[in-house]
Amino acid sequence: MLTLRTILVPTDFSEPAVAALDYAVALAVPLAATVHLLNVVDLQGPHLSDLGAALTTEMIDSILAGNKAALIRLAEARRATGRIGELLLRTGDPRDVIDEVARQLKADLIVMGTHGRRGVVRLMMGSVAETLVRTASCPVLTVRPPL
Repeated sequence: MLTLRTILVPTDFSEPAVAALDYAVALAVPLAATVHLLNVVDLQGPHLSDLGAALTTEMIDSILAGNKAALIRLAEARRATGRIGELLLRTGDPRDVIDEVARQLKADLIVMGTHGRRGVVRLMMGSVAETLVRTASCPVLTVRPPL
């Protein structure tokens, strides 16, 4: 019999990611599963390289502190509803880090949002969700953005 005890929810704080978190919490409650939240900051990613300057230690610390605070807010808003476990903040390529953390936690499931990008935008930005569906060490449930 399939048991889900550990659910990993990677988040970039976008609307689809928050929808995925809510879906994971709703799924976890009847199963008595624990939901762990993960945010991965890609310091080499296109969104940060657009700044046009090298990131200083202070800038990186500020980004990490802001993301940690956002993780705490997401978790606190859901603690009364479901069992929230670890709040994890990592740096690196999200495709690699999410699977690495899933392995460390021995996650039974990854639940993540998808931005629904298509065409050239998806080709240029890549799709973390698509990659993980193909390569993750455990099943991946993707949640589409609300219409």
